[in-house]
Amino acid sequence: MVRHFRELRIYQQANRVAQEIYHHSKGWAVEERFSLTDQIRRASRSVTANIAEAWRKRRYEKHFISKLSDADAEAAETQCWLDHALACGYLLAKTHTQLNQEYENIIGGIVKMMASPEQWCGPAQHIREEAEPYFTHTPILSTS
Repeated sequence: MVRHFRELRIYQQANRVAQEIYHHSKGWAVEERFSLTDQIRRASRSVTANIAEAWRKRRYEKHFISKLSDADAEAAETQCWLDHALACGYLLAKTHTQLNQEYENIIGGIVKMMASPEQWCGPAQHIREEAEPYFTHTPILSTS
């Protein structure tokens, strides 16, 4: 049973690949810092952020699917930036192929989760927070 988004295989894979992209992009041209380098890093990291957000919104299937859809779109955007990095000569064809395939697998996992949200989103009565107060001590305010 998965209890935290960090336990999701799809999150772990996306996080690992985002780190790979970071390391590859460290040596790219300085003039790419605010364009290609920044864009590919943001998109790859956004995949994991959207998976985490989807996990926290799993009480509501439509919200869960919406955030996973965002993760899917960010993964596709990352693939686009990988294509640009290849075309600019920043990635070897072998590295591009490997990273692109990783994102195909990530996208496949995200799509699979969107196709069966009931596996991930339980009924509200099973997920709802315990009926305990948020504060165990309420300070008494003086009116004098």
